[in-house]
Amino acid sequence: MNKIIEFQDVSKSFGSLQVLENLNMHVNSGEKLALIGPSGSGKTTILRILMTLEKIDGGVVKVDGDYLWHQKIGDKLEPASEKHLHKMRKNICMVFQQFNLFPHLTVLNNIVQPQILIKGVDKVDASNKAEELLALVGLEGKESHYPHQLSGGQQQRVAIARALAMDPKIMLFDEVTSALDPELVEEVLSVLRQLAENTNTTMLTVTHEMNFARDFADRVLFFEHGRIIESGPPDIMFTNPKESRTRDFLKNFIGGI
Repeated sequence: MNKIIEFQDVSKSFGSLQVLENLNMHVNSGEKLALIGPSGSGKTTILRILMTLEKIDGGVVKVDGDYLWHQKIGDKLEPASEKHLHKMRKNICMVFQQFNLFPHLTVLNNIVQPQILIKGVDKVDASNKAEELLALVGLEGKESHYPHQLSGGQQQRVAIARALAMDPKIMLFDEVTSALDPELVEEVLSVLRQLAENTNTTMLTVTHEMNFARDFADRVLFFEHGRIIESGPPDIMFTNPKESRTRDFLKNFIGGI
């Protein structure tokens, strides 16, 4: 299968804290990957590196066959220029814990404006696409509302629609339900399940919702201390994990392991 993401011996530290240690991992094109593990195990850092929000200290990252944080100049690998990073991040969108909507724009314009400014899409086409995506995430009729008029779950669904509007090859979801009241969590997760089933977009999600990870993912990676302890398909990871550390972690979420 075509590897759309590759981490090769990637290290990342924040001061004296090493968050990733010689990490090697890959994601196949179209794959849905769930990253699980205790807080501070490096999961979100992986997404932020892919989104070019955090630099790497060592190793290389490749996205769709091209270096992310480096450029090949002659026979040498040099640090990436801002122009190269800008080009690379056009193929990647991230949905954050906080919704990051523009409060002064309507729901529709929160989805229209990035298409116009970043992709140069015509306003009419951008509006049509925004309306289609709002229907997809169950928010038809909310086009003229402002973010403060929506629930947290509705705001997060707008953020998902905004990311989809950019036609990314890769979508990253960072604990997208952690800021929501419990009764609003399922409405967002059901949208993500639907997307996973109906799109070929490569998706990575960091989540503590284990039942969702089981439904969503083609493959699950369990992280601890910046290393992959175990990986496999969800039916094995959640019923018969090989590693005792994985079993101990999952016991807190799923009984009977």
